[in-house]
Amino acid sequence: MTTHRQPAIFLPHGGGPCFFMDWTWGPADTWHATQRFLEGLAATLPEPPKALLVISGHWEEPSFTASAAAQPQLIFDYSGFPEHTYRLTWPAPGDSELAARVQSLLANAGLQAATSSSRGYDHGVFVPLKVAFPQALIPVVTLSLASSLDPALHIAAGRALAPLRDEGVLIIASGMSFHNLRAYLQPQTLERARAFNDWLTRAVESPAPQRDALLANWREAPHAVFSHPREEHLIPLMVAAGAGGSAPGKRIFTDEPMGAAISAYRFDG
Repeated sequence: MTTHRQPAIFLPHGGGPCFFMDWTWGPADTWHATQRFLEGLAATLPEPPKALLVISGHWEEPSFTASAAAQPQLIFDYSGFPEHTYRLTWPAPGDSELAARVQSLLANAGLQAATSSSRGYDHGVFVPLKVAFPQALIPVVTLSLASSLDPALHIAAGRALAPLRDEGVLIIASGMSFHNLRAYLQPQTLERARAFNDWLTRAVESPAPQRDALLANWREAPHAVFSHPREEHLIPLMVAAGAGGSAPGKRIFTDEPMGAAISAYRFDG
């Protein structure tokens, strides 16, 4: 047990390897605000984490699956970017004991769960964390989404994983609060993305029972399906919220890269 409980955080992981290149689909400073947010993240924690549990919007399995590889390799699951972005490194170690603990907590809550001995770090993991934790010294376990993408199921998974926060584990949900690739840089997008982002912030900052109900029914939000034609980048937020305890969450960052409002959220309850 540690003296200070770690938070659960939902963060935007940007577009592809955006923090390691001059962005070509907009001004070169498109992702600078997000990068600065990530660079300052570690300093906001109550103490250095013993490990990171990362739920990425880029990994789906039939049931929740935790990575148990000792030295996970990077998965360059993006295309069309400069050659040097396929030579990035981030050699953070895995943690098989934590992976087993994750599986056990989920199973004890009645949720199907497995481990993978071969899964590496997809770009929803290594791209933002290479910025936030560049020394790559903290052990990392990644957790898949369940392919149903059922928001209530992922909130329940977060509740099951909440005890890890008292064990020195920082829970990071890596996704995007707006993710419609065809809508970026389009004139109608900003107003719609702002409306959804404002609703999402009100939901996150509501008391926990109301928060969970709102997030479970996120499709009722204004411009919800426009903001997420497919919701895999939003669903990690549900895990963070479920793990976030009884206190309301709070928005800790917002920006409008490529003409769409995005936010990061933190849960300290």
